[in-house]
Amino acid sequence: MSITTTTHLNFQGDARAALEFYESVFGGRTTIASYSDFGMPKDAPGADLVVFGQVESEDGFRVMAYDSPGAPAASLIGTGTTRREHGTTVTEQSCFVAVRGETLPEVEVFWNRLVVGGSVVEELAASAWSPGFGMVTDRFGVTWVLDVAAAG
Repeated sequence: MSITTTTHLNFQGDARAALEFYESVFGGRTTIASYSDFGMPKDAPGADLVVFGQVESEDGFRVMAYDSPGAPAASLIGTGTTRREHGTTVTEQSCFVAVRGETLPEVEVFWNRLVVGGSVVEELAASAWSPGFGMVTDRFGVTWVLDVAAAG
């Protein structure tokens, strides 16, 4: 048996922009379907919003997103803050998205793209458990944990 877990992000109007950004960060292919693609009249409010969206890359990255219908154009995810305080992570968010790579140079590429327009919670650097670990809240309010797999 094989099982795959995919993070599904819920937005209120900015899912398309977020998915396009994540494709620019991680590569892969973006698939987007709007509410009008599934039968909502094209002139109805919110018809152009994302009902199904996904970025998937050949190296295993996958994230899904959609826009919650009838909501104002602000991210559901972007509520609450995350910060480092006295050596610990203090957060009001219910979840983070974790991405693990095999080498520091590989992870640094993603990090350098993901931090653009975002807020660094903890700089990408060696830690007690990893050759590279960092946290960033991106421009859409999603907090990402990036790290390098420890040699085992």
